[in-house]
Amino acid sequence: MNKKLLLILCLISIGFIGASQNPVLNKYTFGEGLNFSGNNKSLYTLSGYIQPSMEIKKYAADSNTDTYYRFRMRRLRIRFEGDLPKYKLEYRFQVDLSGTAEIGDETSLALFDAWVSYNPLPNLKIKFGQTSNQTENREMLINSNYLQLPERSRVTSAFAVAREFGIFISTEHKATNNLIFKPTVSLTNGDGQNTFKRNYGGFKYGGRLDILTFGKFTNMGQFREADIVRERTPKLVIGFTYSMNKGVSSRRGEAAGAILYLDSAQNESLPDYSKFGIDFLFKYRGFSLLGEYVQSKANVPSAITTRVRNDGTTSNSFLVNGVQDVDSYVKGRMMLGKGYNIQAGYILKNQVSIDARYTHLDADKNSFMNNPIYYNRPNYYTLGLSKYISRGYGFKIQASLTYAELAPGSLDIFGSAINNNEWIGNIMATISF
Repeated sequence: MNKKLLLILCLISIGFIGASQNPVLNKYTFGEGLNFSGNNKSLYTLSGYIQPSMEIKKYAADSNTDTYYRFRMRRLRIRFEGDLPKYKLEYRFQVDLSGTAEIGDETSLALFDAWVSYNPLPNLKIKFGQTSNQTENREMLINSNYLQLPERSRVTSAFAVAREFGIFISTEHKATNNLIFKPTVSLTNGDGQNTFKRNYGGFKYGGRLDILTFGKFTNMGQFREADIVRERTPKLVIGFTYSMNKGVSSRRGEAAGAILYLDSAQNESLPDYSKFGIDFLFKYRGFSLLGEYVQSKANVPSAITTRVRNDGTTSNSFLVNGVQDVDSYVKGRMMLGKGYNIQAGYILKNQVSIDARYTHLDADKNSFMNNPIYYNRPNYYTLGLSKYISRGYGFKIQASLTYAELAPGSLDIFGSAINNNEWIGNIMATISF
């Protein structure tokens, strides 16, 4: 057995045994995890899921037609969490063993969640550790096994950061029986997840305000895309987000030390990165509608004189179209621009869901979102079909077909020019326990 896997499983087992003596298994619902109760009214949950998937991309380059296939274990998650009401504490530990990142195609480290929270008041939670940040778009706040389509939208892959390490404070206030305000603020290191080495730049400050206009969703429906419970009354949440990352060392603050710049004294000088977003989620009788808008900006220090290459060497060249332009060069390596995503779906009574999504990306003139291989595709049209085998999220099979409109100069993954648009097919199964 892989040593990392063995160590993780041992830590989970030791934590569970040590956390509660004589644990008792409560009623089990397929897909909702194993729920235990222990001494002092403590509660513990051991859950997880696997998602094998297949992706097909169809390219048309000149007279040649290339098709790309990829088979992989998209996600393999194990999570252990607990609630200790006597001490007003909660905690979570989650790992991913697939080796695939939550967003994008880069390699992922195993640790996803590792946090503890203190709840001094019923409507106040102070969380410390590594977790998802509420400053991200709504789709990023929904666990992967609760998604409406096989993959998140390109708005998420362009702007979101999967996990961050810091302090997160959330509250909840009822204005009336149905009108609820849920503000959250955060202070993180701004370097993404698993940053056990040195911190680059400054902190990331941010917040979210969620407004629930018709009361709370049923069965945590605010954090699950499809309306599988078929809400009996309309439910709507509207969210506003903002974050400022002081000194990012990557494209959007997700990979510490990936992109570095220096001033004339050879001290680090890094750009600031800010994001603003608006989103909503509506559900009623099997119908769901999700919309989100994100815009990002950057501020490049005038003190930058040098860039650090991937091999550690340095260069004073910042050529853009043959002209030395530090500001444009730095922004050209960052995820800058705006985008919006809107998707809708309806679950039939036989547990078949029919879904559709439209995503639009509008890159700034100088932005990595103009990259001809990975982005440079302003419009995505997606149709999806899902079958929920169990009455819940225990087992489902999903398929989607996406048509992407390519901007001039786009390339396929082999570096060949694409003269026509692109088709992407996805098939994925999710098995949760």
